[in-house]
Parts: sequence; C-alpha cells; structure tokens
Amino acid sequence: MLLQVVQTVNAYLSDYVLVFLLILVGLWYSVRTRFVQVRYFGEGAKKVFGSISLNGHKHESGMSSFQALATAIAAQVGTGNIVGASGAILTGGPGAIFWMWVIAFFGMATIYAEAVLAQKTRIRGKDGGILGGPVYYITTAFKGGFGRFLAGFFAVAIILALGFFGCMVQSNSIGSTFQTAFGVPSWIIGIILVVICAIIFIGGMDRLASVTEKIVPIMALIFILGGVLVLIMRIAYLPATIAMIFRYAFTPQAIIGGSFGMAIKTAISQGAKRGLFSNEAGMGSTPHAHAQANVETPHEQGIVAMIGVFIDTFVVLTLNALVIISTLYTEGGILANGYSESVVNAAGEQIVKSNLAQTAFGIVFGSTFGNAFVAICLFFFAFSTVLSWNMFGKINVIYLFGHGAVKVYQVIALVFIFLGTLASNDLVWELSDMFNQLMVLPNAIALLALTGMVTAALKGKR
Repeated sequence: MLLQVVQTVNAYLSDYVLVFLLILVGLWYSVRTRFVQVRYFGEGAKKVFGSISLNGHKHESGMSSFQALATAIAAQVGTGNIVGASGAILTGGPGAIFWMWVIAFFGMATIYAEAVLAQKTRIRGKDGGILGGPVYYITTAFKGGFGRFLAGFFAVAIILALGFFGCMVQSNSIGSTFQTAFGVPSWIIGIILVVICAIIFIGGMDRLASVTEKIVPIMALIFILGGVLVLIMRIAYLPATIAMIFRYAFTPQAIIGGSFGMAIKTAISQGAKRGLFSNEAGMGSTPHAHAQANVETPHEQGIVAMIGVFIDTFVVLTLNALVIISTLYTEGGILANGYSESVVNAAGEQIVKSNLAQTAFGIVFGSTFGNAFVAICLFFFAFSTVLSWNMFGKINVIYLFGHGAVKVYQVIALVFIFLGTLASNDLVWELSDMFNQLMVLPNAIALLALTGMVTAALKGKR
C-alpha cells in the first residue's frame, strides 16, 4: 500500500511538477545570465582542469576549489550514471537520454546560481568550520516563519533522501554488482563499506576532501577509457546509436509502446527524473560542497560548478548510455527496432536496471571481465557518492539540531548503508526518488527569489 502511494506521488512529481520546475529555473537563469553556461564554459574548464590535484593542501577551514568540485562530482557521479541511466533507457527508451541532455544544459545555469548563492550566504559554525547550502540561502530569501518552514522542509528531505535512503540505494548497487561479478555475498561488502565509511566520517571535512580529490579523477578516467574502448569496438553502430537517441526522443512510442502522448511523457519524465538523480542540478545537494570552496569570488565557483554537471551528464552518463544502446539494441549485428526482443537475444536473461550496464560491457569484454569492470567502477562511483551525501546530510542535521546530533546521525547513516546491501527494495528506491524530488520545491522557490543576487555576482564578478 505504501509503495503504491509513494509511486503515485512520484508519478505526479516527475511527470508534471519536476519537469516544469527544472526547466523553468534552468531557462530563467539561462536567460537572466545570458547563457552563462555557454559564455563562461571555457573559463570554467580552464579553472577545473588547470587545478587538478591528487594531493591538495589542507585548509584551516573549507576546501580548495577543486576539492569542492571533486566532492560535488563525487555526489553527482554515482548510481545515477550507471543504474539511473539504465533505468531511464529501460522505461523511457533511448530518447530519455536526449531529455537528460536538455535538463543538464539548462541545469548548468541552475547550478551556477546554486554555487554562487551557497558562497554568498555561507556562515561560520561554532567550531569554526564553514556551513553553507540551500537552508542558508532559503532563509536569506524568505525571512520569518515562512523561510524557516521552507528551510526545515528542505533539511528533513535531504537528510532522508541522501543521508539515509540515498546511501542505502548506493550501497545496494555496490552489493548487487559485486555479487554478480565476484560471487561475494552483499552483506560482506556491506560490512567493508561501513568500516571504511566510518573511518572517513570520523576524519571530518579534511579527510573527505582528501579522499574525493583522489578518487574522482581516477574513477572517471578508468570508466571513460573502458567506455571509449567499447565504442571503438562498436564503432560501426555508433551513428545509428546516436540517431536512435534523437529519433526516439520525439517518436518514443515505437520503443515504449502505447499512444504518442503517453510515450513522449514517459520519455521526458524519465529523462528529467533520472537526470536530476544523476547531475543533481536544481536539487540543492551540491551547493553544500561548493560553499566550502576557498575562492576569491562566488562567480569563480559558479563556473566551476557548471563543469561538474557537464562531466557528469555529457561525459560519464552519455558514455554509459552509448555503450548500453550500441551493444544491447542489436539483433543479428544490426541495431534493432524493438528493445525488449533485442535485449533477450543479446543477454539471454531478464535485464533489470542494476545489471544492464554489466551486461552491455560484458558483450564486448566478455561477461566475467565486463561484470568486474562495472562492479569496480560502480564501487568507486557509489562509494564516493555516499561520502559526499553523508556530508550534505550532516550540514542539515547541524542546522536542525546542532553539532550534538551529528554522532547519532552518523550511526543511523551507517546502519542504512549496511541495510542497503542486504536486499533490493523497490520502496527504498521510490522513497529516495520522492524525497529527491521534494528537495527541489523549496530550493527552486529560493533560487527564483534570489535572482538579483546571482546576476549581481555575475556582473560584478564579486
């Protein structure tokens, strides 16, 4: 009964409210900033790739700009790229990837605004550390009881969505892929995850920054190299693969079935929902990381934040989608017209979103190596996401309950991480989706209300 209720809420949020809000805010900031994601893309890329470090310096408080970006990307590049993209393709067809691109393009302007506002409204905590994120710019936008209500709503949603249910989803994906690849029981992986996470959680912000700045560049490079190798092996099918993404973005009923209106709605909503889960632009999660950056101006971290969305969606997620479509949408060596039949022919088993990527890589690399490759990549993707999401939740726990509640929060989070590896639960996935989407509501309202602060930062670069 509860599952059905949550699924109904998610359907309305993703099909109507979420799509409208994400595109509205992205369009609004694209226009108001005169497409900052295009004009300052080059400058942002130079700042990111010119400051890559695997051994950054410690800071008295906060992080370097690259450490903050690495922490944000760690949150963005997780199961949303591998499992989320697979789920979008399964449900919405290849065309869902196109709508992920659309959401991400406008989302680059949204995340610029989020990062700028996080920088401008951050505060010093009682322990001298930096605290920043949507709860602080929400209460800047709206004073009094209404602002406190919106901030409290957001804080509760993100603690549940990311700190608890989200980390459970990530650990579940790690456990299931490792069990498929190596035959290791998921609960053993759960124990290992809990021990490693506990050590990093205890180390605080410095240890988190040190870990993410090392993991993120390496994990991204390994996955990209593996994906490129698959595409080289499938180069003959690549043009048709790309064509399918565009064709089924506008005529998805050939893949999904049903009427045109229902099929197009499914493709768009799946692209929006999974796109949000992947790049998190507009959700209000990554501003917590960008608030930590020690930069001269908020604008600097804003343009760096844009590159995080680009790397997440246009590089990692797109690569995974191309691998899946070019390998599984085949029949007799030719790209098939129907998805379900081609999947059965290619994989010989019922495909679910948790092993779709493993099956795709396995077709080219062989099932043993393909399963292992995806499992290892997903381990680093999801593990780094757990670290970042835990930090985001912790900042909001401090906002709601003070520093004294952090230890209790960490213990509960570790329990959820372990429980996630015990069994797959559709309700957990749906609850994670629901609270992810609920986070957007107060965050988007505040973003629209603080447009003047963002545009002033862009004009004055201050």
